Amino acid sequence: MRVFCAAAMLAILAAPAYGQQSNKTPGAPPTPPKSQQEIDAERAAEKAYQHSLKSIPDKPPADPWGNARNVDTPKAFPKTHPTKTGNSAK
Repeated sequence: MRVFCAAAMLAILAAPAYGQQSNKTPGAPPTPPKSQQEIDAERAAEKAYQHSLKSIPDKPPADPWGNARNVDTPKAFPKTHPTKTGNSAK
């Protein structure tokens, strides 16, 4: 009975690894090589794609808080130092 349980456990553990193998069947014909026309068509399509990417205008960096800030206010406020009056009573 232990041997049967051990064999069942090994089969259960091996099933996911077996499922990760490639799904090509041994009798399947290999894919035929591409003709020169197909290669030229792929190159033309790739060049057209790269050209279309170059024609997209660049966007300026986004500023999501742009309209929440007041543009007229100075960016840095001058620091004011408290004067010493000698009065420490609060």
